[in-house]
Amino acid sequence: MDLINDRTPEVPDARTGPPFMAGERESLEAWLEFYRITLPIKVGGLTPEQLCRPAVPPSKLTVVGIVRHLSDVERYWFSNVVAGSTQAARYKAVDPDADFTGYTEDGALADVAAYGEELVHARELAAAVTDLDAPLPGLRRGQELNLRWVYTHMIEEYARHLGHLDLLRECVDGTTGY
Repeated sequence: MDLINDRTPEVPDARTGPPFMAGERESLEAWLEFYRITLPIKVGGLTPEQLCRPAVPPSKLTVVGIVRHLSDVERYWFSNVVAGSTQAARYKAVDPDADFTGYTEDGALADVAAYGEELVHARELAAAVTDLDAPLPGLRRGQELNLRWVYTHMIEEYARHLGHLDLLRECVDGTTGY
């Protein structure tokens, strides 16, 4: 994401929904991509102060906290589970809550830009897996899993957090949208 005028860039909504008639992998990837490209739309045009504002008291949840969390989620699932690496989390490597709480206004725009960097890498790693059913090199809590499970989990992760972003964004500046 390129940053303009000390705000996140406003991204025009050019999304098209996933195809109605698709194979399993195409369908899973289309839904995940739909949600991935929705996030920049939902955070577009916000200042660092707005990104960091906890908008629904008593919750301390913020827009930038969700963006940071999804960056770490992308890194964990695709670098560590799909590819089998031991790459440290971007934010919560030292403090398990740092993705949601360790932000600053000074770093908020860079945190939003880092999300895009994680996506590039995650897409490359997933594309290298040819079989949705094959066990992945990384384990989750000592258990094997496959790319189908990771894709399904990522879809639900995004669906939940994009709903949170809807509420936060509406509180921050009144913007609503799908």
